[in-house]
Amino acid sequence: MELAMDFALRLRDAANHHLSRYEPLVLLAAPLLALLAARTLHAAAAAVADRGLRTVLLALAMTAIKLLPGVSAYINAEKRKVVDQLQSGGTSTKSTLRTELPTVGLSNQVINDLETLKARDVNWQGKCSGTVYIAGSESEGHFALINKAYSMFSHTNPLHQDVFKSVAQLEAEVVAMTAALLGIKEKSSGGQICGNMTSGGTESILLAVKTSRDYMRTKKGITKPEMIIAESAHSAYDKAAQYFNIKVRRVPVNKEFLADVKGFKRCINGNTIMMVGSAPGFPHGLIDPIEELGELASRYDICLHVDLCLGGFVLPFARKLGYPIPPFDFCVKGVTSISTDVHKYGLAPKGTSIVLYKNHEIRKHQFVAVTEWTGGLYVSPTIAGSRPGGLIAGAWAAMTSLGLNGYMENTGHIMEVSKKIQRGIEDIPGLFVIGKPDMTVVAFGSDSVDIFEVNDIMSSKGWHLNALQRPNSLHICVTLQHTVIYEEFLKDLKDSVDTVKANPGPISGGRAPIYGAAGKMPDRGMVRELLVEFMDASC
Repeated sequence: MELAMDFALRLRDAANHHLSRYEPLVLLAAPLLALLAARTLHAAAAAVADRGLRTVLLALAMTAIKLLPGVSAYINAEKRKVVDQLQSGGTSTKSTLRTELPTVGLSNQVINDLETLKARDVNWQGKCSGTVYIAGSESEGHFALINKAYSMFSHTNPLHQDVFKSVAQLEAEVVAMTAALLGIKEKSSGGQICGNMTSGGTESILLAVKTSRDYMRTKKGITKPEMIIAESAHSAYDKAAQYFNIKVRRVPVNKEFLADVKGFKRCINGNTIMMVGSAPGFPHGLIDPIEELGELASRYDICLHVDLCLGGFVLPFARKLGYPIPPFDFCVKGVTSISTDVHKYGLAPKGTSIVLYKNHEIRKHQFVAVTEWTGGLYVSPTIAGSRPGGLIAGAWAAMTSLGLNGYMENTGHIMEVSKKIQRGIEDIPGLFVIGKPDMTVVAFGSDSVDIFEVNDIMSSKGWHLNALQRPNSLHICVTLQHTVIYEEFLKDLKDSVDTVKANPGPISGGRAPIYGAAGKMPDRGMVRELLVEFMDASC
C-alpha cells in the first residue's frame, strides 16, 4: 500500500514538473481543443460511413469553391435560369392570383369562375400516368356516386365522435374491410389488425414511421433511431426521417431492382427501429422480397413496414385471379405495419388512405394524448385533428358500391392492359422494360436514345409520364383510364422514339437537358437547392 502511495506521489510530482513549463491558459485550452478535435474526427468518420468518402470530399470541395469571389453569385444566377425554365410550362400562376377578398361577394358567380379555372387544366383523361384512377368522366358513373357521398357528409368531422357517430362507424368499416383484404382472417396474422384512415399515402407512412420509432423506444430503449430503406422506397420515408429525427440507411437495389436483403442485414445495428419493403415500389412496379425482410425483422426484433400504397387494392385481387404474386401482407411473419391508399386503385376520393398495424399494442404509439391543456383532455389518432368526414364517406361508398366482384373485374382489366403495354414496349426497337413488373407500373429505358427527349415528345402529344433516375427511365402507372387508350399510347411512344432517333437533341421548351444534367450532377446538394427554389417559386 505504501509503495503504491509513494509511486502515485512521485508520478504526480513528475507530472507537475513537466507541466510547469506551460502557461495555465494552455493547460486549460489543451483538453478542450483535444475534445473538439475528437468530436470533429468522429463526425467526419460518421459522415464518410453514411455517405461515402467521395461524396463527403465532393461536398467539401463544392463548399470551398462557393467561397471564391463571384462564384456563389454565378451559381445563384444559373439556378434562377433553371427554375425559370422549369416554370416555363405554366406551372406558376402567381401573377394571376387573387390576393384580396372581393369587395362585394360574388355569390353563385363563383361557380362560373371555378368552371373557367377548371377549363384551363390539361386534358387528363387517359393521358396521365396514375393521377386519376377512376374510369370515365368526373360527372357520371362512379365519379358521381362518390361525389354525392362526399356532399352528404361534407359538413362532418370525426374529431367530434359524439356528434357524427355515422362517420366514426364508416371509418371503422373502411379499416375493417381493408384489414380483411390484407390478412386479418388468416391465423398467421394474429387476428388483431387495426388502423386508421389518413389523408394520403404520405401521412400513412409518416404515422407508421413515428409509431415504429416510439414503439421501439418503449420496447428496446432506442433513442437514436435508424431505419433501413431501399433506394427505390418512396420519398415519404425521407420526409418522415426529417420530421422525426431518424437516421436513414439507404441500400442500393440489387440487379433485379429489388430491395437487397443482404445489404439490409449489413445495416442492422442496435439503433435500428424498422425496415421498409415496397409492394410494389413506385419507380418500377416491383415487389420487394417481403418474406425475406420479414425473417430479418423477426430475427432482430425490429419493425417491418410494407408500403402497399399502390398495391393494396390490386394485389389481393390479382392473386385471386391467378397472377404470380409473392407474399406481401400481414400473413408474412415480421410485418408490423402496412400503408395502403384507397384513393388510388380503391377508387375513392383523393385524400383517403389507411395505415394498419399488426396489433393494438403497436398502434397505441401512434396516438397523441395531452392531459395538461386548459382546453380539456385531448387525444388524436392521426396527424390532423379535424378531418373531412366527406372523404371517409366517399371511401366507404367506393368500396361498398364496387364490392369484391367490382374490384376483381377492374383488376382483371388493368392487369391485362399492363401486360399488353409491357409487351408493346418490349417490341419497340431501342427500348427495354426495367425488371419484371409485378403489377400495373411499367418502367422503361433506352440504350440508344435519350429517354428524356422521348418524354418531351410524348409530352407534346399530351401524355404525362413519370421521369425516373438511376437508371434514366420513364414509367406509366396503368389505370382504368388507359384501358381504352393504351394502343394510342404505344403508337405515340413508338413514333416518339423514331422522332428522337431521326432528330436527336432537345426540343424547344423541353426538360430533357434539365433532367439529364440533374442525373449526372455529382453535387446532390445543388440538385436539392434547385428543387427547393423551384417549389418556393411555385407555391
